[in-house]
Amino acid sequence: MNKQTLTVYESAARTATPAAVVLNTGNAPAIYVIVEVTAATATPSVVFTFDLWDPASGTAVNLLTSAAVTAVSSNIYKISPALTAAGNLIAAEHVPQNLKITATHGDADSITYSVGVHLI
Repeated sequence: MNKQTLTVYESAARTATPAAVVLNTGNAPAIYVIVEVTAATATPSVVFTFDLWDPASGTAVNLLTSAAVTAVSSNIYKISPALTAAGNLIAAEHVPQNLKITATHGDADSITYSVGVHLI
């Protein structure tokens, strides 16, 4: 498979949880998710979850959950069986065919971020 880059969420100021996105990963052996936060007002908090999504049952099984993102920062999350697991950053799991990404906001304070995915 060729490497591919996808945009999950364009850079924008958000004050509420956007709709979750389900990606077809094309059986990529590894996935890197880049969350780039460029502005934060007051005390925002966003937690990103990465789940195996089963479309037949509508069930999501969690693979990785980030720590709360609260400030301007660059964050990278990785999923691959070739990596060593690291809490809130790396899941030593096979990349599922359908990956659900959710950005859950903890409050209504504005935070500007983008989410990009690299299928490796």
